[in-house]
Amino acid sequence: MFAHAPKSVNFRNPCKRLIREVRQTLADYAMVRPGAKWLVCLSGGKDSYALLAVLTDLKWCGLLPVDLIACNLDQAQPGFPTHILPEFLERHSIPHVIERRDTYSIVTDKMAPGQTYCSLCSRLRRGHLYRIAREQGCEAVVLGHHREDIVEIFLLNLFYGGRLAAMPPKLLNEDGDLTVLRPLAGSAEADLARFSSALQFPIIPCDLCGSQDGLQRQKIKDMLAKWEREQPGRTQVMFRVLPDTRPSHLLDTGLYDFASLASGTALNGLADGQGNDGECAAGLAMAAKLLEG
Repeated sequence: MFAHAPKSVNFRNPCKRLIREVRQTLADYAMVRPGAKWLVCLSGGKDSYALLAVLTDLKWCGLLPVDLIACNLDQAQPGFPTHILPEFLERHSIPHVIERRDTYSIVTDKMAPGQTYCSLCSRLRRGHLYRIAREQGCEAVVLGHHREDIVEIFLLNLFYGGRLAAMPPKLLNEDGDLTVLRPLAGSAEADLARFSSALQFPIIPCDLCGSQDGLQRQKIKDMLAKWEREQPGRTQVMFRVLPDTRPSHLLDTGLYDFASLASGTALNGLADGQGNDGECAAGLAMAAKLLEG
């Protein structure tokens, strides 16, 4: 896939950064078991193309000792160009499976006018991908969610779901027989866009999601974009919060033993300066700036 990559700095920098970040994520979350087989989900969007390209390159370099199978679930959306992905995968000699399942008709039939398609669509897609992974003898389903996706889900859960939760880089499915991996968890969407554009991947847009207006996810994306324009680097700051949780500074009695907390004790960093007034003031000032407008 990199055979005809441009030699420009504009490509080399995001490329090196993506490879470094993916390797770090694979290591940090103990994703790799040598000899395993992974089902790499390919939607036709920039993120999944970039994911497949980086994983394939790491495997080619001997840095990823797993077998990769690319998979596209054709959901029978009207006008979907069925020839693009098979031709791309065959041209690059990538083992793959492509399966057509008409989830499009189910989603549009079951959802009432005005309801968003995403939740039902994703559940149906996930069920088929899990089945395909089992049929192919895979132990992991690999998805192309990136840093911005994770921050957006975190804010959606915070603002609309009333809970602190995001998408973890590594997750065991409910049946306990498959892991869901997100090697791009620490990678920026802008880098993925530049990378995919430079390699001229044949992008296929998702017309099902894009056909709906007023989605909560889009509102969150717009809000993040506004913050990023006004204060560059805010998304990265928010992302860094997720692996650095401070249970002693939250309110969850299941995560922190508040009952045993007493004057003169030092539990989980309370006496290490993490909770000093200066840091609290700095945090409040940053929050105020983020919420302006």
